[in-house]
Amino acid sequence: MTQTVSAAARVLRVLKALKGHTVTGLSNTELAQLTQNSPSNITRAMQTLIEEGMAVKLDNGRFAHSIGLLQIAQAHAEHMARLTHRMQEINQRIAAGSMN
Repeated sequence: MTQTVSAAARVLRVLKALKGHTVTGLSNTELAQLTQNSPSNITRAMQTLIEEGMAVKLDNGRFAHSIGLLQIAQAHAEHMARLTHRMQEINQRIAAGSMN
């Protein structure tokens, strides 16, 4: 039995397939092959991602993650770095026996 893939799942799979191709991008055909979807489904998925600011069509006609998506990733990395720094401070205070 064939399982139908929802449009949302298709869009997410395309978004994941773009990983590692931010500068050079991937073509519609490459995305279709990587996600095992038809080129027309990829076109619709990319339209959605572009409309939502998560992807761009490069000058060479290929698709890549947008600056907006990369800003989300950067914000996550910065947040994790702050948390890591804070946890290190707490662990140092615990090790030193500080009551503050």
